[in-house]
Amino acid sequence: MKRCIYRAEGLDGVEKAEIWRGPEVSFELAEAMERLEVDHLSLFADGKRFYLYYECLRETVPPEQLLMAAGERLAVWPGGELETGTRTGMERRWAPMTDIFHYHQPAIDVAWRHSDRSTEPYGRLARLKPEEAASYIYHHYQYQEEKPGDGDKYGIIGLHENLLFFYSEQPATLEPATYKGKLNTSLKPERWAEVMEPHFIPWTGVSAGQELWRKLELVLHARRTEEETRCVIRYA
Repeated sequence: MKRCIYRAEGLDGVEKAEIWRGPEVSFELAEAMERLEVDHLSLFADGKRFYLYYECLRETVPPEQLLMAAGERLAVWPGGELETGTRTGMERRWAPMTDIFHYHQPAIDVAWRHSDRSTEPYGRLARLKPEEAASYIYHHYQYQEEKPGDGDKYGIIGLHENLLFFYSEQPATLEPATYKGKLNTSLKPERWAEVMEPHFIPWTGVSAGQELWRKLELVLHARRTEEETRCVIRYA
């Protein structure tokens, strides 16, 4: 099972609803998720910027194959080639974000999702000081490999340029990890929040408690069940 994180930007002057509203988006997405075996897809918005998370049960599926109807209303990302499997000549609309931290990683022959548990996707965004990127990743790798399973099972942080996208679910799924981490050290800082704060560029004009990690708007959430793929589109 592969976990995928991407970001995209809408074209100037195109409203969010114009990109994601319409039966062609939800119908195409539901059909593609079923055919390509993609689970639990969530899309978040921050103005005209979008952050996408989904889970592929088998091979990695590029977002262009899931949200093709919206592609022409998204800006083109230069500097990279499309993932394998998309049509030749298509321009890249989604930029991949690098997984730099996760509480759990999927394990072979161990159930990743439980059909009897209902959770709500939750997304947050932070700005990382470029000069602090190495330190931030270093500490998070320590945490990830020293204490696997220490938080929400589905919590994961993606990095692209200096933007950090944190995907998680509420209520948190707390389960012990079924594997051992790669480190036998105990170097994770005791005062985690205090050590992390200098790594960020704070947001201004935000609600209390969101100065570092700002909550994103959930626009679209789709999931597959044993019976069918259920796709729900939400608008502010």
